[in-house]
Amino acid sequence: MLKVANLSKEYRYKNMIKKAVDNVSFSVKEGEFIGIMGTSGSGKTTLLNAISTINPYYEGKVIIDGVDISTLNDNDISEFRKNKIGYIFQEYNLLDTLTIRENIALPLLIDGKSIKCFENEITKISRDLNIEGILDKYPYQTSGGQQQRTACARALITRPNIIFADEPTGALDTKMTTSLLKTLKFMNSNYNKTIVMVTHDSYAASFCDRILLMEDGHIDKKVVKHNDTQRDFFNRIISNSLQFDGYINQKDDLS
Repeated sequence: MLKVANLSKEYRYKNMIKKAVDNVSFSVKEGEFIGIMGTSGSGKTTLLNAISTINPYYEGKVIIDGVDISTLNDNDISEFRKNKIGYIFQEYNLLDTLTIRENIALPLLIDGKSIKCFENEITKISRDLNIEGILDKYPYQTSGGQQQRTACARALITRPNIIFADEPTGALDTKMTTSLLKTLKFMNSNYNKTIVMVTHDSYAASFCDRILLMEDGHIDKKVVKHNDTQRDFFNRIISNSLQFDGYINQKDDLS
């Protein structure tokens, strides 16, 4: 589904050059749930922005569903993004003037499609993500967890091939974090969606199938779940990561 080959991204400031992503290569199979993990400044968000077509990269190749995105012009990129990619961000990016139903359908509305044509799809997704009862409410009338699940539903409504999530739990408390991560796992398992998630959090990472640990712009280590329980995978991530996060005392939540 995703192949990244020798990807580099650098920033220039006056006479200084900083390589935020340095010769990174990896691949993601269809249906995998991959985590890219690292401390602040490790390059993980820059990498995600490059592979998800948000920002251009410096050199290398990014191939999504067989398409080399470097060969696409701006119009083609927009169409590709609209039809192939779903996004979930740390900030929910919901519009307060639209209902939850309308926020879910926003990508369809922008594309000139009618909500009525997708009413069954909206109902199914909202029921699966436990937000069916708030479809006619506005974002300010709902909780943070409900708003983030709305963002997940919006990412699913266009039936994308791959979903990119950038620190999706960053603005949530512990309870809502667990709820959202279970939602992402549900999307991965029940909708067979390929998910690439950036996180600095070992607890969030433990919901993934595989973790890429970044340091100074390159992939330093890889941790694969194999047949581990989530608790054991969490412990292996902790032992392999460069940071110690606050969820170490929350392990009783793990199955």
